[in-house]
Amino acid sequence: MVASVAASAFFPVPSSSSSSSSSSSTGSAKPSSISLAKGPDALDARGLVAKPASNSGGLQVKVNAQATTRINGSKVGLKIDTNKLEDTPSIPSSAPRTFYNQLPDWSVLLAAITTIFLAAEKQWTLMDWKPRRPDMLADAFGLGKIIENGLVYRQNFSIRSYEIGADQTASIETLMNHLQETALNHVKCAGLLGNGFGSTPEMSKKNLIWVVTKMQVLVEHYPSWGDIIEVDTWAAASGKNGMRRDWHVRDSQTGQTIMRASSNWVMMNKNTRRLSKFPEEVRAELEPYFMDRVPVIDDDNRKLPKLDDDTADHVRKGLTPRWSDLDVNQHVNNVKYIGWILESAPISILESHELASMTLEYRRECGRDSVLQSLTSVSNDCTDGSAELPIECQHLLRLEGGPEIVKGQTEWRPKKRAPFPVGSP
Repeated sequence: MVASVAASAFFPVPSSSSSSSSSSSTGSAKPSSISLAKGPDALDARGLVAKPASNSGGLQVKVNAQATTRINGSKVGLKIDTNKLEDTPSIPSSAPRTFYNQLPDWSVLLAAITTIFLAAEKQWTLMDWKPRRPDMLADAFGLGKIIENGLVYRQNFSIRSYEIGADQTASIETLMNHLQETALNHVKCAGLLGNGFGSTPEMSKKNLIWVVTKMQVLVEHYPSWGDIIEVDTWAAASGKNGMRRDWHVRDSQTGQTIMRASSNWVMMNKNTRRLSKFPEEVRAELEPYFMDRVPVIDDDNRKLPKLDDDTADHVRKGLTPRWSDLDVNQHVNNVKYIGWILESAPISILESHELASMTLEYRRECGRDSVLQSLTSVSNDCTDGSAELPIECQHLLRLEGGPEIVKGQTEWRPKKRAPFPVGSP
């Protein structure tokens, strides 16, 4: 019965003359009659309701059959009433009813299948993508890795457009930030990162943090926008109560040295802000990761000359830390000091020379409420026709009250490339 209902939605309904002849059939069961009603009537088969699929008239089928069946060997009579077949005029349609034009509309399903296939093809294309040129790297500056028996950490960085200056090269602050990032990632990758900023678990228990006391930097050349640099870093012991950390920065494509840096660190109590000895528990944590290697830069033991208002050539006052200048240990990040030192450097030097080397000695920390002064003395003025000669400068960063924060010495060499033209994007 259900099959006859489904078939009636796809195949033409016989005319009234042919259907009336079917009522003369005899047998144990009387044939059912089909009533074709006018309009969209329902198909009723013992409570089953169905609507026709076309507008050529309503199709109504009422089935009351009587047949003999057996249940447990006994005959059971099923009373079946025969309905009358009524012929009603059908509504004319614009096209003849055929099997083809009564199929369901598959356009929506086909559109969905097409969309799925297009999305799958696009995803497969992205997965199978390969760079066409060596400089088109999908992930050239991903996570770092441990090399050389687990003692050296290596990480790549891409020079971003917002990290370059008017010279079309990366700034010294950008390179110093990369050094700091690799140092912290080294500690983290080795599983020695505690709750502090680079502190080990034993240091965190004792409220100890690292502070830098000296930094030496040699820059051979500055990378440009889009260059990918490779930074190697490792740690070594420095005296009884200190640690040395070195960096070697290269061009990842050519292997050419870009920069070398060496630094000395000691521990300070986070609560008392006083320097601390090297606890044996901390030493036991770090010694397996110390390298027995000479410093990447020879230690410059020359005493920095005294600098004050009388000997300084340039002074910049009123420097104050911003909230973004503080690190998680609530003191000014040591890279920020470099920017403050260069604040008092004459613009004539910045335009014609680039920083070649730098030695910084950190004397005390700086808080967020501090007001600082930057002092600079120049060995020779490049405005007197000596623009092609190297220049040496002495620097001092101090509080307005007088205590010294950082003392430094910089060397500058003439630039090899011209800056951006005025008005260029």
